[in-house]
This record gives sequence, C-alpha cells and structure tokens, in this order.
Amino acid sequence: MLRRVVTSASVRSVGYDVASGTLEVEYVSGSVYQYYEVPQPTFAGLMAASSIGNYVNTNIKPYFDFAEV
Repeated sequence: MLRRVVTSASVRSVGYDVASGTLEVEYVSGSVYQYYEVPQPTFAGLMAASSIGNYVNTNIKPYFDFAEV
C-alpha cells in the first residue's frame, strides 16, 4: 500500500485503501499496523488532524480491528 509521509512525533507515514477501508499506519518505531473497515471520513479526519498521533489513539485504535504487518 502506498503511504504518505506525515508530520508527527509518533507516526511516520499513513496509507489508505478506499475499496477495503484499510488504513495502514507506520509508526516511528518502524512498526506497521493495518486498521480494518475505517470509513473514508475517518481517514480524512486523520489527515486533517492537528495531532495525527492523538487522532489515531482516540479515534482509530479504540474502534477498529487491527493487525501488525
């Protein structure tokens, strides 16, 4: 999945597949996680957030199934 580099203390890059709703997050540690069935407006909110790490922690991690890849 193609990811975009973002400005964040905890997240290095973010990718999104519209067809499946899969959000892929690469953390600065090097770990990569995929979050499943994430609606497009949630991804848009992530990309517009003033703090990407905080948005992931409060609006994505608690609500979507995920796996480390």
